[in-house]
Amino acid sequence: QVQLVESGGGLVQAGNSLRLSCAASGRIFNINTMGWYRQAPGKERELVATITSGGSTINGDSVKGRFTISRDNPKNTVYLQMNSLKPEDTAVYYCNAIVATMPFKYDAYWGQGTQVTVSS
Repeated sequence: QVQLVESGGGLVQAGNSLRLSCAASGRIFNINTMGWYRQAPGKERELVATITSGGSTINGDSVKGRFTISRDNPKNTVYLQMNSLKPEDTAVYYCNAIVATMPFKYDAYWGQGTQVTVSS
């Protein structure tokens, strides 16, 4: 199967930065889109940013201009650089990847989540 392992979360003061990483491993034939989603207490999970294997990105409205998603295809790793963090960015951040374990058979996989807490 496929595992996604996130790292880089933690506690930070507002205005500072954090960088999240997510590495995919296991039976991987190809990875299409990778991305980050987040879920704050009492709220639905929302899109943060996604990136295709070709480097095309989509950013959620609430993080545009502050967060940057990037990807290292040979390492099957996606990153999220978070700058100018705000208390409202506090959430559990989840890595997502659309992975083919064999040709043309894609499934969505999720990481276990990493907590990001921004203090005011």
